[in-house]
Amino acid sequence: MSIAIEDSKRTAIACKLADIKEVQNLLIANEEKLMSSCSDQEIRDRLGHMLADDRKNLGILDTVSVQYGVQGKPHETVTMMVEKIGQLMDGSELSLYEKVSQHELLKHQQFMSGVLVHKAAQVVGADVEAAITPLNTLNFENRAHQEQLKGVLEILGVRELTGQEPQQGLWARVQDSVAALSGIVGSAVTQTSDKSDMSIEDIIRMDHNKVSMLFMQIEKSNDPQKIEEYFGQIYKDLSVHAEAEEQVVYPAVRSFYGDTQELYDEQAEMKVMLADLKSSSASAADFKSKVELLKTAVMDHVRQEESTMFAAIRSNCNDAQQERLATQFKSAKSKLQEQLAA
Repeated sequence: MSIAIEDSKRTAIACKLADIKEVQNLLIANEEKLMSSCSDQEIRDRLGHMLADDRKNLGILDTVSVQYGVQGKPHETVTMMVEKIGQLMDGSELSLYEKVSQHELLKHQQFMSGVLVHKAAQVVGADVEAAITPLNTLNFENRAHQEQLKGVLEILGVRELTGQEPQQGLWARVQDSVAALSGIVGSAVTQTSDKSDMSIEDIIRMDHNKVSMLFMQIEKSNDPQKIEEYFGQIYKDLSVHAEAEEQVVYPAVRSFYGDTQELYDEQAEMKVMLADLKSSSASAADFKSKVELLKTAVMDHVRQEESTMFAAIRSNCNDAQQERLATQFKSAKSKLQEQLAA
């Protein structure tokens, strides 16, 4: 069986995530420029809060991309748009009001792109939903920022047109943004943690949830093509997850966990089963029964990690150490994903 086959829908989502990251970098650059060109301290402070959010959200986007595990490149049109808007923000052709207006439009675009990915994930599969869950934080915050920027635009616009202050207070729209954060955006998204770096437990558990969803989709399907696609994702996710754990996590916990060799042995058994399935046909009569044996082995391993290993990590590592371990784990996964894609 070839594991190079990519579900076109999953690849399309990966490219949209790459688009979102391109725009996220532009948002950060814009806010830095707007702060330097604005003399109003209250507006500067508000932009500073948005900048802090957007820098944090760039880290969340990196987490989502690694957890999703499918490679994608931004569309050329998005790259061109980002370059053009960056030039306008650097230049003097636009007034401050017009620059903030462009920024508010980008916030709306970013929010709609996030909701689109969320809705597409609901159609494509539960494993995709599990992988992109942290993206919901961006969706809420971009919606809130958009409302706050409308308030900024009212102030700047009236000042530019009349030289006077508007009758409405600067943050009259803050209530709208708070309402958006509270759920006015509807059931399309749900808010998640505001941390840019989740703990190692969070990241590993996300991997476990995703592969569990993929096993469920194989169980429900009788289409050999879909089963092959789902197994291809399982193969890639488990291969990368196991190798990253062996490079980063197991050496880090060895001094206080006890018998890490059992963890290595369980993953070695899993790799043999993956290789056997990879060499089989998804249409073979015994393929799904082999997948079920793999699932049993994986879920046993998951239970051990999420009970004894996680407990040992909580007892011996503080929050900062867990976050550093998560960052190292994500970095290892990203490199391994690139190698596997190549």
